[in-house]
Amino acid sequence: MTDPGAVWHALAIPALIVDEDDRVVLVNGPGEGFLNRSQRTLEGSEIVRLMEVEGGLEAATARVRRRGAPLTLHDSIVKLGPGPALRCDLHLSMLDEGVLILIAPRDISGRVDRGRSSTSAARSAIGMAEMLAHEIKNPLAGITGAAQLLSMNLEGGDLELTDLIVGETRRIVKLLDQVEQFGNLRPPQRKPVNLHDVLDRARRSAMVGFAAHMTISEDFDPSLPPTLADPDQLQQVFLNLLKNAAQVGKQGGNITIRTFYEFSLRVRRPDGSGGAVPLQVEIVDDGPGVPPEMIGNLFEPFVSGRENGTGLGLALVAKIVHEHGGWITVDSVPGRTAFRLSLPMAPARDQTEPHGPTD
Repeated sequence: MTDPGAVWHALAIPALIVDEDDRVVLVNGPGEGFLNRSQRTLEGSEIVRLMEVEGGLEAATARVRRRGAPLTLHDSIVKLGPGPALRCDLHLSMLDEGVLILIAPRDISGRVDRGRSSTSAARSAIGMAEMLAHEIKNPLAGITGAAQLLSMNLEGGDLELTDLIVGETRRIVKLLDQVEQFGNLRPPQRKPVNLHDVLDRARRSAMVGFAAHMTISEDFDPSLPPTLADPDQLQQVFLNLLKNAAQVGKQGGNITIRTFYEFSLRVRRPDGSGGAVPLQVEIVDDGPGVPPEMIGNLFEPFVSGRENGTGLGLALVAKIVHEHGGWITVDSVPGRTAFRLSLPMAPARDQTEPHGPTD
């Protein structure tokens, strides 16, 4: 059985938990180093006296408690005493009666001035959730079995209650399966891939399934060279984006898939990695748009604008795209939401596949 304490201390980024008065309850090793104080001296201290966050950390923790939903502060200025200010991504979420704060310091030279992506803080949060998911599934199996045994001798309203227990526990197990899938995604097996082939397979699958009520049109640049990618994972990305568009689209609505080339676009990450990402794929829908308050956190795990949504689909998309050396952004207004993927080209020596779409 996984020790929750081991999970906590295994986090590679600063993490701390504050109580309802914003006083420190627990801090991990990287957190002690970040704040330059030990757990013993930090315990009971007001977090707002330890670190000053652009926009106000107290307001952020209050918002998380009020809404009961995670919040990410991207590229925030964090001031620790008399030292220099730091740029960090902060991810806040409810944890029992307290608030969990994950801090991901970032190099200002690693900024990308367009779009939004999942952060390392979110990846650490999902890592913790993945480890806990396995432990939660075991007692859920017992609850399901017990409810099924009880239902054998019940009828009427009591039987409906046991059916509800079974149905809800199965729904939770399904969510936990998705959490584990997110964390266990194998490294991509990259090879030269014709984007239009993968997009066409995804479109056909969508049209006979979840997007049957909509029209999907294509605007492809036939000269687009291959990208270096795992075709199965890339198809999962396109299917998730098409499904996201179909779920908000009305009967007879339209989804447009567009590809084009933008030579000058590059991505640079804090660790120095990155490079040219000239191959562009846009998936555009004519739905109601993304609520403005969600746009900054859209690729974070467990953020969803739909009732009963898991909030893992777009987080998985962002993770796969990042691991392929690409970038994903979103622009949204009522009537037009465009998800844009920027991907690298396959090296010239590997470009053995045809450029245009095939039947």
